[in-house]
Amino acid sequence: MDVAQTGAPTLVLALEDASQVGQARRAATQRAQQLGFDETDSGRAALLATELASNVLKHAGRGALHLADVAGPHGPGLDIIAVDRGPGFDLAHCLVDGYSSRGTQGIGLGALARQAQVFDAYADARGSVVMARLYPRGTPPGSDYRYGVSHHALHGENVSGDGWRLAIEGSRASVLLVDGLGHGPDAAEAAQACAAAFVEAPFDTPETLLARAHARMAGTRGGAAAVARYDGHDLLRFAGIGNIAACLVSGESARGLASHPGIVGGQFRKAHVFDYPQAAGQLLVMHSDGLQTRWRLGDYPGLWQRHPAVIAALLHRDFCRGRDDATVLVLALEAKRV
Repeated sequence: MDVAQTGAPTLVLALEDASQVGQARRAATQRAQQLGFDETDSGRAALLATELASNVLKHAGRGALHLADVAGPHGPGLDIIAVDRGPGFDLAHCLVDGYSSRGTQGIGLGALARQAQVFDAYADARGSVVMARLYPRGTPPGSDYRYGVSHHALHGENVSGDGWRLAIEGSRASVLLVDGLGHGPDAAEAAQACAAAFVEAPFDTPETLLARAHARMAGTRGGAAAVARYDGHDLLRFAGIGNIAACLVSGESARGLASHPGIVGGQFRKAHVFDYPQAAGQLLVMHSDGLQTRWRLGDYPGLWQRHPAVIAALLHRDFCRGRDDATVLVLALEAKRV
């Protein structure tokens, strides 16, 4: 079983002038080294961060670079994601070596894609999201868990009051998303207590996990929490308390997953579990209330087919409220996993 730890919030590096490209390169190198990447693999991270940051400034004028640790089937990896609100681009053309929309040498996205084990992007008139996921050299081809998390503390806070955990065992998956009441250290304490309860036995039933979290969060602020457990074949079971939003996305349509009112660690009725059959092939999207709920993937043609990390970053870009911690997790529910 692989359990992806929450870790620090997504590191967001502003890109507004050329001097910040060097900062992005150094930050990516440091993050790669912390994950145990050797000098060559850390160099790949540095190259990707440099080129993606430069492309944002060149084509959009400003944007941001997101760095996030990810769990893979054979060890940790690093997501480097460029996010902007520029004019967008034609991905199919830009992946061809020699193509340039700005009269440069055109060695950009096609060359970058070969440096990463996983590479994907989405672009339209609202801007672009370009994602490169790196694992150490020698990682078997195709080794990737198809999930993405965009996890952000409220501006000015050093810690996030949100938390998440993902456990994968064969084709099964279990997901927790928690939002401690308020923000700051006290909210983070509540979220950490909930996450610890999940990690103890992540494939317990959703009602058992929430009951254990309720006991662990007693004495903290408490918070909203939701658990989704996928059986690896067809069935998703879901239970939520409070305002964690969740839905299953199939094509351009979505159906919401039902939660009940209450506060985990405070007061709520026994969690009710809802079963959602025919979940295979769909996307599970869960997020805290730091994200608006009025988004529709159908408003972004083809987005649902992109890598979950691209989807998570785009939803944060366009629907973050900016008044609270914000976390969005996207997981592809597949019948078979590497």
